[in-house]
Amino acid sequence: MARLIVHRGPNRLLEFRISAQRALIGRADAADLGLPGDTISRIHCTVQRAPDGGWEVVDRSRHGLRVNGAPVAGAARIAHEDELIVGEYRLVFYTRDAGLATPTVATRGVAPPVEQLLSADDSVSVQRLVLEVREGPDAGRREVLGQPELSVGAPGSDIVLSDPALCPEHVRISVSRGRALIKPGAGFAVLDGERVDEPTPLYLGEDVRIGDTFFRVEAETTTATPRAERFGQMVGRSEAIRQVFGLLQSVSRHTTTVLLTGETGTGKDLAARGIHEASTRADGPFIAVNCAALSASLFESELFGHERGAFTGANAAHVGAWEQADGGTLFLDEIGELPEPAQAKLLRALDSGEIRRVGATRAIFPKVRLIAATNRELVHEVSAGRFRADLYFRLAAIVVKLPPLRARLEDLPLVAESIASGLGADVRIQDDAIELLATHHFPGNFRELRNVLTRAVVLGGPVISARSISFSAWAADPAPRLPFEANLPAGGASHRAVDELDRERIREALVTHRRNLSAAAAALGVARSTLMLKIKRYGLER
Repeated sequence: MARLIVHRGPNRLLEFRISAQRALIGRADAADLGLPGDTISRIHCTVQRAPDGGWEVVDRSRHGLRVNGAPVAGAARIAHEDELIVGEYRLVFYTRDAGLATPTVATRGVAPPVEQLLSADDSVSVQRLVLEVREGPDAGRREVLGQPELSVGAPGSDIVLSDPALCPEHVRISVSRGRALIKPGAGFAVLDGERVDEPTPLYLGEDVRIGDTFFRVEAETTTATPRAERFGQMVGRSEAIRQVFGLLQSVSRHTTTVLLTGETGTGKDLAARGIHEASTRADGPFIAVNCAALSASLFESELFGHERGAFTGANAAHVGAWEQADGGTLFLDEIGELPEPAQAKLLRALDSGEIRRVGATRAIFPKVRLIAATNRELVHEVSAGRFRADLYFRLAAIVVKLPPLRARLEDLPLVAESIASGLGADVRIQDDAIELLATHHFPGNFRELRNVLTRAVVLGGPVISARSISFSAWAADPAPRLPFEANLPAGGASHRAVDELDRERIREALVTHRRNLSAAAAALGVARSTLMLKIKRYGLER
């Protein structure tokens, strides 16, 4: 992860980690890294990923910026250990992957989860497979198939049965996303009257005979409301956030697309990185793209890449973010800012799983897990016609809303201590500072809190007291409403409108595919079990 070490004169003040692909630096509390001072603009500069995978700094100030002593006019490339002079501060840039323009894990295989995620709202419903012995010495025994592949047979197998007619690893069962495959083992196995000589799908309720034992695979659904007090770099003990952390932890194990919502500064980028680090893709790349920074004309090139000569100025081939994320996670931040043409291109990639660089004739199929985030109310955006309903349904397989800081003030001391520890080993917060912080409503949420504490350390030293705490004047409104909140129809009309759109597209898919649930689910891009739940919810059984 790239980071900036902030110095003033001979003193090292703090370390700032760039958790996404862009960091805003300035004196405003809305900045990612807040630095106080008369020579610092509200948003002074941006440190961000360059199109080729390297890093650059963009000057956005009235006061100027220097990189390694040279003034910056517009934008400048930066590399490992380069020095940025921002007002009276010296920022040293460090990164472990500077200049890396090609994916590091282009051919990594990612093991899919064995469970099937059915739904995740206030609780998490998961379908898992169970081996049930129907006849034989172990009749009535049930074993959860909790690994991607398990052997069944005599001692020496993963699932040991007492049938004396069996040998070690008599047969093997492979499990992926709630589906089973039976494979030949060291012994004789019969399925549907035929010997198992090659990997064969094993459907629910089908009997398999090995020795004197008959078994079948059944599905069972478990529903739980998980809780956790930490997720990635995020901490909290309030009931609201413990439930959110538990949900994030649960969905991390799966490959389902996740939509993170919440006000600006609630930690959606940290949640996205936490999902990646808790998933089976943790060893793969984490690529973040800020959709608000992309125009419709640049979107396709930045996301999918381009070949040399594809358009004017394309002097070299460029690996797009989607391809860079192969074997890992692609995080699309501020997804609600995408213009409509870009929404259509993104939807096509999600539907087909294939991408094509601009100017290329060959399609490729990167294995990417997608996480999107927005501070907009996409349900309202769909109703207003500003966001495609079909793209929303693709993205909103699992929606996790991160609560604002004012909704979990009981977590303030714990979160403040966690932020302070990241500012320096000797930084500590006194009780009177915590008491003062608790009186503020933090419209900028955790980003504002971090910048308030950063400003206190920069101006007052490592011991943060109430006297060193100051708030920006722009944050005086105790409970600001986001723009979309002021215009939401009463009584949840937006949600009802989207539900009606969802119901209609499911009805059309069922008619088109003559109620073949598997075909309809594939066309809609959802699991068959999810489609069945929605059919019941919308009263479309017949």
